Amino acid sequence: MHDYQFGIPACFTSGEKLADDPGTITRSGQSAFMSVYRTKVADQCRLITITWFKNLLLHGLSVSIEGAERENQYNCKVDLKPWYFWRKQGSKRVMVDDKAVDIFWDLKAAKFNGETEPVSDFYVAVVCDEEVVLIIGDLKKDAYRKSGCRPALIDPILISRKEHVFGKKNFSTRIKFHEKGRLHHISIECNNRNGCGNTNNSNSTNGTDPEMEIRIDGHLVIHVKHLQWKFRGNQSINLHKQKIEVCWDVHDWLFSPGLRHGLFIFKPIISFSSLSPSSSSPPLSSSTSTPMSSQTGSSGSLEGCNAGGSSDFCLFLYAWKVE
Repeated sequence: MHDYQFGIPACFTSGEKLADDPGTITRSGQSAFMSVYRTKVADQCRLITITWFKNLLLHGLSVSIEGAERENQYNCKVDLKPWYFWRKQGSKRVMVDDKAVDIFWDLKAAKFNGETEPVSDFYVAVVCDEEVVLIIGDLKKDAYRKSGCRPALIDPILISRKEHVFGKKNFSTRIKFHEKGRLHHISIECNNRNGCGNTNNSNSTNGTDPEMEIRIDGHLVIHVKHLQWKFRGNQSINLHKQKIEVCWDVHDWLFSPGLRHGLFIFKPIISFSSLSPSSSSPPLSSSTSTPMSSQTGSSGSLEGCNAGGSSDFCLFLYAWKVE
């Protein structure tokens, strides 16, 4: 078992409090999916956070825009329950450091397929200075037509994704590690007779030691035995010539009563050799990589808006274990 050897990007601490507060998640049983983008808004490089949330009573969307020096958050919230049908299409203007920013959305025909966030037939767009600085969804042409604005010259960069999922011993999600890459299926399973419950009274001689398996696209990439001793750790894996650093912390699964979560972090690592125009594809065994702490950049200046790419991205998966 190894301790984490890379830093957590600053974007992890930014965003909608609704999805960040474990107490809120615990009390509401709320599924939340948060995506953080970095792009130019109101003449500065800022973070825009898109959060989809759902529980028994609520289903909605929140858009948060970072203020000057990260001190303020400018928010737009959209409720999607049937009795709010008229709000499934519309727009809202917020003032970000005295500059108008318009948020457009069309979710009236969005297909959710039982999930928290839609999978098709929707758009959400953020507009500033007559440019569409961020757009998500597959109805991009409709968004440009509705807003009457042109695409921004600077492409937004997805720098982190945070998900809260619930289960007994199986947890899964789908994710792209690169904006133009393929969709990967990640599954996590915890196995033992106690279902990875409290191990204070576990007896390893009876074969009750918990184990954890992490699979990507059905292939076993990490197998942790004796999880009660290795509840925190990290390991590098190779996925289609891409190095991925995986970290886990499942202490609360094993040693805390009631509803508790494990944290899993998936971080693509770009080697320095792969960044050189004259170099060929880096070897899979390359150990020279860009640390997370040096990739995140800072808000405010425009220098970080064009830097990064897939090397900036990080997935944070909160797996909430229910009995």
